[in-house]
Amino acid sequence: MDLAYVWFFIVGVFFVGYFVLDGFDFGVGMSLPFLGRNEVSRRQIINTIGPVWDLNETWVIVAGACLFAAFPEWYATLFSGFYLALLLILLALIARGVAFEYRHQRDDLRWKKRFDLMIIVGSAVPAFLWGVAVANIVQGVPIDAEFEFTGTLLTLLNPYAILGGLTTLLLFFTHGVYFVALKTDGQVHTDARVLARTSGLAAVAVAAVFLVWTVFNAVGAGAPLIAGVIACAAIAAVTLIMSLVFNMRDREGWAFGFGAATIVAAVLTLWLALFPNVMPSSTDPAFSLTIENASSTDYTLTIMTWAAVIFLPLVLLYQGWTYWVFRKRVTRTHIEKAGAAAH
Repeated sequence: MDLAYVWFFIVGVFFVGYFVLDGFDFGVGMSLPFLGRNEVSRRQIINTIGPVWDLNETWVIVAGACLFAAFPEWYATLFSGFYLALLLILLALIARGVAFEYRHQRDDLRWKKRFDLMIIVGSAVPAFLWGVAVANIVQGVPIDAEFEFTGTLLTLLNPYAILGGLTTLLLFFTHGVYFVALKTDGQVHTDARVLARTSGLAAVAVAAVFLVWTVFNAVGAGAPLIAGVIACAAIAAVTLIMSLVFNMRDREGWAFGFGAATIVAAVLTLWLALFPNVMPSSTDPAFSLTIENASSTDYTLTIMTWAAVIFLPLVLLYQGWTYWVFRKRVTRTHIEKAGAAAH
């Protein structure tokens, strides 16, 4: 297989990793107003992702770097056309990172509430806009013969894209609430299980419409991998329902695992529906960016392949080790003792 096609799927793997890992970070942040009944509960929730949130976020940096190196035309059109949406995502991620670092610097309730709001908004905005962006990429946007995006921000806010944004928002929220249930005890754990039932049912309803719409679009466009699109959409539906079943049985580890599998299958559905395009043109199919006309030279892709073979396993091993080190639950007793010691 041509290396350009290989790298199309490698880039997809990086985005899958990002959405699974930073996805539950977003969900944890968005759960604060629902699960954080008091300061101890809020600290318990935030501490579940305290050691790993910045490591999870690096996946999008790697994905962007690979996109730039492997598909420069795709990168140029995407970042110039979606610059405002991507800027909002960047600002939200910065605000969230600042909040994590500065929230505990002063023992003042109003100070903490301001940074809690930054965490909530900084989690919800990317969770929604990433779905909007990916849905637009799959559906197609106005691109001219020079591969220039000719639309506006309002062009991106179409019904299919908004539904995609709501889908990622609810999937990430539910995924994060599963993680809170997995990593906490006491009232927070109980509340997280209850909240996941409600958000999970909403995610099922919205995701089902979005995935069916995606399948119909792929069939209409004559997607060559339509069998894979249908299979992945079906897997996403089944795994999302299974996550709800295991959550109701208080098997939070299985619920979180099936929630992660849902995001993997959903992203693969979109990626297979996109193939062999990387950015379809709604102006004229002849202006579409494809894997072949958007990719770098074979020499560049060969070097990148060797780098990926050497360094990707090391990154995965390091990230796995990090999660193993911080595998224990964040208990309410531990938070209370830490607060007492600080005073």
